[in-house]
Amino acid sequence: MASNSSRLLMALIVGAGIAGAGFFVASGMERFRMADRSIAVKGLAERDVEADFAVWNLSFRRAGNDFAEVQQALAADREKVTGFLKTQGFQDSEMEARPVAVQDLLARDYAQSNTPLRFNGSGQVLVRTSRVSEVAKAALALDPLIQAGVQFSGDGEGAGGPRYQLRGFNDIKAPLLAEATRNAREQAEKFAAEAGARLGPLKSANQGVIRITGDDGNDHDDGRSRTKRLRVVSSFEYELR
Repeated sequence: MASNSSRLLMALIVGAGIAGAGFFVASGMERFRMADRSIAVKGLAERDVEADFAVWNLSFRRAGNDFAEVQQALAADREKVTGFLKTQGFQDSEMEARPVAVQDLLARDYAQSNTPLRFNGSGQVLVRTSRVSEVAKAALALDPLIQAGVQFSGDGEGAGGPRYQLRGFNDIKAPLLAEATRNAREQAEKFAAEAGARLGPLKSANQGVIRITGDDGNDHDDGRSRTKRLRVVSSFEYELR
């Protein structure tokens, strides 16, 4: 009889131990779930800014059967281009007139004897300036040079036209990221309120990459657009309480 009572007592002790262990396991899982309550949000910020620097490569060409004539024509074209730029208000410090180059097409390894014009030459005048508006205006005023016989390479605006840059990017970066951060927090606070919770501290953040495109519909910045569209998507994770 005593033996049966001992076995019963042992069973009760073991059962109580198992129940207690189950309680602590369940309690631990609950704390784990509570500690893991969080929300992941993305903050978006966009801004259109004007370019602050322009690089304009005015490239021109000549061809002929006399080396000296081609070279002289290119030198004259270079003078016309620099003269035009000065009338547009550009200073010598903003212009770089590069040496002309003339190539003998018959001297090439793969030359063809039926080449109509033996010599092909090119010249360049490079403009670098922060006066973006003046460059854009001058790029639309090349007709007199074309009428004077200057043969521009590219689409008529001097090797494809000016390229516009945003060199003050770092001055815009911080405000843009701050805007994305505010946008993300507003979304997180709204979600927490709707869920009947309070927004806790920030667990992790990824500021993302600021993407720069033109305002002409292209998905990349090829430099042609004066207006740059900056866009960033930042990721954040907040605790919920």
